[in-house]
Amino acid sequence: MLKKIRLGRVLVYLILAMMTIFFLMPIYVMLITSVKPLAEVSLDRMWELPSTVSFEAYGYAFERLYPNLLNTIYLVVPATLISALLGSLNGYVISKWKFKGSDWIFTAILFGMFIPYQSILIPLIQFLQSIGLYNSIPGLILVHVVYGIPITTLIFRNFYANIPTELLEAAKIDGAGFLGIYRYVMFPLSISGFVVVCIWQFTNIWNEFLFAVSITSSGSQPVMVALQNLSGSQIVHWNVQMAGALLAALPTLLIYILVGKYFVRGLLAGSVKG
Repeated sequence: MLKKIRLGRVLVYLILAMMTIFFLMPIYVMLITSVKPLAEVSLDRMWELPSTVSFEAYGYAFERLYPNLLNTIYLVVPATLISALLGSLNGYVISKWKFKGSDWIFTAILFGMFIPYQSILIPLIQFLQSIGLYNSIPGLILVHVVYGIPITTLIFRNFYANIPTELLEAAKIDGAGFLGIYRYVMFPLSISGFVVVCIWQFTNIWNEFLFAVSITSSGSQPVMVALQNLSGSQIVHWNVQMAGALLAALPTLLIYILVGKYFVRGLLAGSVKG
């Protein structure tokens, strides 16, 4: 019996190892291609290690992408924080301050999650032009905040549903009002919820392409649009392209490496009640 259990465990680990290797194969190709000289970059030599390691592609890619990386940081940080704060307030009101029509309002907010970007692109551009925010980072921030409210509201609403109502009632007895309860009771208890929402929003906004390429032009384009432009029009320098892709993906990768465990914990914390 023990031999069967051990054999089954070895088989499971073997399958997992094979799946891991298969999953990491594109990363391997990207890494070795990014440090190859251009003369060694070809399809038939894709799996070969470089004869000499060269970081010229990284230098060139970083020089081209640096202004757009700054644009992305200026976009992602405020858009993530604002959408998280608004989603937290919405979840707080919908879960703990029930009023007539609150369920309908929650349903209407969630409906925004299912609206495709493409369907509202033309009226969105017209609206941004009318308020003077077209072709600007603030306009892109506004778009991502509005589009992020449904998912952030849902996460926080489910998270706050697990907090006992008795805590709010005790705070009311102590004289705390609507904002006082949120500031001193709900907000400190929802740090893990904020971690989940911020990681989710940070990743989605950093990697988003359609709004970025439609709403902004060369002066204010985020890094994902600049990465597309890095390829060139005639000859694609694949070593530069791979280096640029790795540089563009590095922030989100670091986020998941550093705080990924808190992301999973926060998701589980808000998954008991719905």
